[in-house]
Amino acid sequence: MAQSNRRHFIKLCGAGVGAAALSSLWIDRWMAGEAPDVLPAFFDDFFGISKEQIRKVLTAALMRGGEFSEIFFEYRLANSVLMEEDRVKESSEEVSLGAGIRVLHDLRTGYAYTSDLTEKALLRAAGTAASIASGSAKGKAADLSPRALPHQVYDLARPFHEAGLTARIDIAKRAYESAKKHDSRIVKARASLVDEIQYMTVANSEGLMAADARPQVRLRVFSTAESNGKGGTGQANDGGKVGLDFYRKVRTPEAIGKAASEEALILLDAGDPVAGEQPVVLGRGQSGVMIHEAVGHPLEGDGAWKQTSVMWDKMGKTVASPVVTIYDDATLPHLRGSLNIDDEGTPTEKVTLIEKGKLVNFLHDRISAARLKARRNGHGRRQTYRDMPIPRMANTNLAAGKSTPEEIIGSVKKGFYAKSYMGGQVQGTGKFVFSISLGYLVEDGRLTKPVKNATLIGTNVAILKDVEMVGNDPGMFLGTCGKGGQWAPVTAGTPTLKIASMTVGGRQ
Repeated sequence: MAQSNRRHFIKLCGAGVGAAALSSLWIDRWMAGEAPDVLPAFFDDFFGISKEQIRKVLTAALMRGGEFSEIFFEYRLANSVLMEEDRVKESSEEVSLGAGIRVLHDLRTGYAYTSDLTEKALLRAAGTAASIASGSAKGKAADLSPRALPHQVYDLARPFHEAGLTARIDIAKRAYESAKKHDSRIVKARASLVDEIQYMTVANSEGLMAADARPQVRLRVFSTAESNGKGGTGQANDGGKVGLDFYRKVRTPEAIGKAASEEALILLDAGDPVAGEQPVVLGRGQSGVMIHEAVGHPLEGDGAWKQTSVMWDKMGKTVASPVVTIYDDATLPHLRGSLNIDDEGTPTEKVTLIEKGKLVNFLHDRISAARLKARRNGHGRRQTYRDMPIPRMANTNLAAGKSTPEEIIGSVKKGFYAKSYMGGQVQGTGKFVFSISLGYLVEDGRLTKPVKNATLIGTNVAILKDVEMVGNDPGMFLGTCGKGGQWAPVTAGTPTLKIASMTVGGRQ
């Protein structure tokens, strides 16, 4: 397709046709691990950009003395459907296309972006980025060498972006009706299906050229119950880097809708927690949000080299109980945070952060690895082409232990069990507060009364050292993480675990 017709094609034909054109060039070969073979043709035929032009822009970005330059190209197609009040209340389809150019020199970073992918516009953006990160020497970009994907961790069979609006509405409607019709006390339900496909390519002055095609989908259901003047709202969700078959073979929309309503009904009879210091059992799955927020963020490399993390000077030291091993693994298949390569083109890998209580690693992008003289490990992520990459988590997990959930709960005479969460806040000092949507009292080794309106208060340093037991029942939590004004899809996981003592906030 000629360059003069390219953007006109996108405007007139719409996102669906644009995605079909992309699919014919990318999806089949991505599934076969052959992405590099189509890179030159893709840029020539769709973006209207050749490898020679990319190298020219990368070299121009170095003309003011930058040490390193990089271009991140992105095409993103996103869709959403919202079912509420017994009807499809909203649906949307959005297309994003552009490139971001980064230049590094010592501690300075220059960044500029453009949605105009002509050579002239890219050179102008390169000049802007270069002026911010200038130096004395002028370099030249190396010849670009397309790199193969190191692995394939997405389910690209029957992708959502090839489905029509009818198929999306059907999934949302089934989840909504399952939630709404589950019980006569359910007075309100809301089902939201959001999916996207992101095509990215990154090229840099060192000669790297790598690309990825990333699907993403999430079905979320909120359900509200009311009875005798009491109310409760439950929620459930599932998805990841998967296709249409996920909601047929792995977890159906009906199961997700039912789970949301079941939680809402339990909350109808929930009381208030007993406040104070006490043993706390964190349930599997959703408690992963605490691992993500209270432990994962302090182990991101930028906090270490800037010395803003409470863990910046703890490398090689014991920071947790010996039963605690925490890792981040973006190579786990089909999860929300999974990636083949990060947004700098670095292959992803499993990174052990805390091993049997000892801090052994941080999560790194190019900059943090250079500052700390460490190896890059595939955790440079950005929200869109408008954003610079920063160290981010992907799939952060507390490794499974040897105890059964029954043994853990049975060891508590009187305490609190946290099942689902509404959110939380973590300060740079490591202090955190998490709001619990649904919990239970633990009495004589058994879960008894459901409770709501509880909070968990503590510090990450204390909680890590107070872990007494870790379960053999790993579970996952799907989330969206905010940092530095950017949002990124993540997964966090934990088995059931016991904290010797935490502060539980409540009304009693």
